[in-house]
Amino acid sequence: MNTDEHVCGEIRLVENILQAEDFVRLRVETGFARIPVEHARKALQNSLINVSAVCHNELVGMGRLVGDGAMYWYLQEIIILPQFQRKGIGTMIVNHLIDYAKANSATGNFTTIGGVSAKGKEPFYEKMGFEIISNGMIKMIEIE
Repeated sequence: MNTDEHVCGEIRLVENILQAEDFVRLRVETGFARIPVEHARKALQNSLINVSAVCHNELVGMGRLVGDGAMYWYLQEIIILPQFQRKGIGTMIVNHLIDYAKANSATGNFTTIGGVSAKGKEPFYEKMGFEIISNGMIKMIEIE
């Protein structure tokens, strides 16, 4: 990808085309921990949906939705390459995943969309109407 290109005329969102190798590459290029490709492959297979943001046929971002497919949905890995951040791509991805959850919610009355924000990215989610809660929890477990 041409890293001098900071503006994309048109971003396309494409569902369920993300390859495990690209998933790993996006994580590494944005400062997240490297994961094994096979781990990424299984995560993608078990996701409800993944969305790729494409600019000039280059992958510039991604997002996943996991959960039970009925009442509880969780945003995972909303990742945008640094040179494409703050251009509305993350918002496009999150809105697409929210729309998917709304359209596929089995409850008919309400649904819950949650997630864990990367440290310092909470304002992005607050602007999108998410409430940052303090009673959530996460535990990282090392697997040997």
